[in-house]
Amino acid sequence: MNTPIKQDFSEIKIPPIDEAACQAVEVRHSQLTKPPGSLGQLESLAVELAGIQGRDRPAVQRKAVIVAAADHGVAADGTSAYPQEVTTQMVLNFLHGGAAINVLSRHADARVVVVDMGVATDLDEHPSLYRRKVAYGTQNMRQGPAMTEAQARQALRAGWEVIETEARQGLDVIAVGEMGIGNTTASAAIVAALTGLSPEAVTGRGTGVDDQGLQRKIAVISEALATNQPNPQHPLDVLSKVGGLEIAGLVGIILGAAASRIAVLIDGFIASTAALLAVAFNPAVKPYLLATHQSVEIGHRVILNELGLKPLFDLGLRLGEGSGAALAFHLLEAAVRILNEMATFAEAGVSGKKT
Repeated sequence: MNTPIKQDFSEIKIPPIDEAACQAVEVRHSQLTKPPGSLGQLESLAVELAGIQGRDRPAVQRKAVIVAAADHGVAADGTSAYPQEVTTQMVLNFLHGGAAINVLSRHADARVVVVDMGVATDLDEHPSLYRRKVAYGTQNMRQGPAMTEAQARQALRAGWEVIETEARQGLDVIAVGEMGIGNTTASAAIVAALTGLSPEAVTGRGTGVDDQGLQRKIAVISEALATNQPNPQHPLDVLSKVGGLEIAGLVGIILGAAASRIAVLIDGFIASTAALLAVAFNPAVKPYLLATHQSVEIGHRVILNELGLKPLFDLGLRLGEGSGAALAFHLLEAAVRILNEMATFAEAGVSGKKT
């Protein structure tokens, strides 16, 4: 996998889905000891994985959760219920294994790696940490661009390089997550810019702001969009003007995973915003995205509708970190085990459907 050099990342070579592998899985499903289609999305998941991986017996043994972290200048405007220092504190919690994503990843036998894309403080070396800091957080997008285009491109490449390194260790599927106080504000601004919808239509409560806080958040996003005028036809412009460094890193990770035929489990609102941007950069990435859950953030439903993705479950989650995506590892494993371990009618000596 060669690091992309195109400024807009539109010419990254992403292989098409392997239709022959998809068809082979569909044929095997028709031979298994069950009525056709009776396992619903577990069957379609196996088909999708086969097409992504380019093999008729897909695998999900090698799993990783990649959490990108960065701070946001817009947090100074009180758009979050938590102070900015929580970003650093939670990153340390990830590295010490004490966060929800660590628990859920251990349960799924997936490794967790954290990428410092722009945390406001310096972090010590750690075996599970990639130090790829582009800046000590973004600028306040309400007052001007969150970052320069050069910084956005640097963050995109950093994400690409992280997945390139991780892929060399062996990966079948990744889940993507994030940490960054203020990142639902940036995500809502990105979604509003790309879709043309009003900030009110895509902005939720994030970490749990009250009614007054929600209105302040919407006002800040409206002002940021008016100040920066991001061009929806140019995703790099949107990303640099109202985005976040961790969001940019996730875009690079998603694009790099697709280029390497690695399935990408998309988490909630922020990770899905990165997926929306990745598709805007390069539409060929879309078949590699698997939506895991429906977040309570109102903008998340907008993104899933925009991408035409159907989430696997709705548990009322809004934590982020990749938590919903990590839960989906179990469904993928079930789908693959059904395909690979269930007996066919011929093997079990069971009569098939009457013709």
